[in-house]
Amino acid sequence: MSPVRLADLVAWMDEALAAPSFRDYGPNGLQVTGADEVTRLATAVSVSLDVIERAAADGAQALLVHHGLFWEGADPTIGALERRRLEALFAADLSLIAYHLPLDAHPEVGNNARLADLLGLADRAPFGDHRGVMLGVRGALPDPEAPDALAERLGAAIGSTPLVLPGGDHPVRTVGIVSGGAARDIRQAADAGLDAFVTGEPSEDAPYLARELGVHFIAAGHNATETLGVQALAARAAERFGIETAFLAVDNPV
Repeated sequence: MSPVRLADLVAWMDEALAAPSFRDYGPNGLQVTGADEVTRLATAVSVSLDVIERAAADGAQALLVHHGLFWEGADPTIGALERRRLEALFAADLSLIAYHLPLDAHPEVGNNARLADLLGLADRAPFGDHRGVMLGVRGALPDPEAPDALAERLGAAIGSTPLVLPGGDHPVRTVGIVSGGAARDIRQAADAGLDAFVTGEPSEDAPYLARELGVHFIAAGHNATETLGVQALAARAAERFGIETAFLAVDNPV
């Protein structure tokens, strides 16, 4: 196993995800520079002190996440929490790489594409407009399913217990998916004539919207619905560069 230069790894990810083309809520790509070379890449949904320390203990030189350190509109001051995280990264010579919307939207390794794969959706099309980019996926199930059965099948695949808010008595034939915190996209599912909408977490008005729009709402967990993209991208990086990867799961019910 030979190492890959950090700069080459990040450049490949930027290009693979078309990261510069997105108007995102924070910077995509390299957020903190660590070691010049990478032989082991750790992945997680979100950066945290626990994840950083586990990545360092795992012997990783880089940490790939979906939710990074820096966000649009956040206080730019490096407070005590941010300082502890940065100090842990620096102490371990650990790079932090983050991709948000690019890792939702990618048609093969993206969170939504991978969820669609798990559900076996056919006749797929882009879905879920965010800032002019379709982040999600819509498609048809091979056979109609009851919403509870569909949610149970998805939860078993991603390790969560989905919340189902019924939109009527109809079975599910067509589904729209936008992972994470996209509850209000149920309106787009209704406009598209879909039977069900899958996302990560509900909004307070989700039960009313589901009933009034006639779309079953399935909240399968923000964290759980976004575990797939980082793992799929890391797997491609391992194949491309011959590096090792490790996914750092967390106990997060949200």
